[in-house]
Amino acid sequence: MHLIKTFLITIGISLTLIGCSGQKIGDGPSTASSGSSIRLQGSGASFPKPIYEKWVNEYGKANANIKIDYQSTGSGAGQKALLAKTADFGASDDPMSDEDLKSAGAEVLHIPTVLGAVVLTYNLEAVKEPLKLSAQNVSDIYLGNIKKWNDERLKKDNPNAALPDADILPVYRADSSGTSAVFTDFLSKSVPEWKDKVGMNKQPSWITGVGVGAKGNDGVMGQVKQTPNSVGYVELTFAKANNLPTALVKNKAGEFVEASLDTVSAAAAASVASMPDDLRTQITNADGKNAYPISSYTYILVYKDQPDPTKGKAVADFLWWAIHDGEKFVKELHYAPLPSEVVKKVEGKINSMTSGGKALRQS
Repeated sequence: MHLIKTFLITIGISLTLIGCSGQKIGDGPSTASSGSSIRLQGSGASFPKPIYEKWVNEYGKANANIKIDYQSTGSGAGQKALLAKTADFGASDDPMSDEDLKSAGAEVLHIPTVLGAVVLTYNLEAVKEPLKLSAQNVSDIYLGNIKKWNDERLKKDNPNAALPDADILPVYRADSSGTSAVFTDFLSKSVPEWKDKVGMNKQPSWITGVGVGAKGNDGVMGQVKQTPNSVGYVELTFAKANNLPTALVKNKAGEFVEASLDTVSAAAAASVASMPDDLRTQITNADGKNAYPISSYTYILVYKDQPDPTKGKAVADFLWWAIHDGEKFVKELHYAPLPSEVVKKVEGKINSMTSGGKALRQS
């Protein structure tokens, strides 16, 4: 009988522990640490995944007590995780909507971290020079109006390219994606038919029977890499890492522009002065002869008033490090650093973070 009682008590303790393990982020006091270790959970965009992984690694070397896990789940999932408080910070290339911000129940800060480019990458073995693609032709490919690589509309912009007599396979994001939002925002601003039929959305209603979907920038990249005659849109660093070509894209000034640190920075330069106080902005289809037209900021999303002061300070300190020390790593991963004027604005947002109304940082 004594053994049975002991067994039942042990099971009871185990079940109690299991039942307590499903807390939301910030539930109850002292969720920040286990011993001296502080654990932070981030979730969201795959667009900045390479730089965030680099930052987490480098920051961890200097701050052994801070353990940060970043899950690349897509911008839509990152926003939902923040709203559900299952992550300490979300990440999104597409700023949150006014409606979602209202549903948050508390002020959410948008912290720009880096600038990047969405590129058209393709698998055409015989094409040796970069393709030239206009918004109209990209739209027509994804709408199913251009079906073959040797279509006259593509040949007109690429007269010397060995475009094959082969069906085009467009690849798109199947998940809720900030990369899709940036891509479709560019097309919506440039092509009336696209705006009417698809529009700008993190998870658009793609044209039935046209193309295939894949999850994450990694998934689109993998699909293009393994499929001859395919084309897809991904963040620049994914194409570079896989040694696949990127198209020159026709910008608002009528120039075919390569995605690069300089051309992405040029896209941001025109709008820095007019950036709104909440820092939510799009820089697609920007003015300027040298502006790459599918450029974007990417954001980390945090609650201004943090539920746990220890975790909150750890988040604020990490963000401060990221926009200062962390920026030295961005160029090697094919992102562009924030303009200095934007860094000043971001510093103010980070310094405004509180817990219980008390400032988390003193700087």
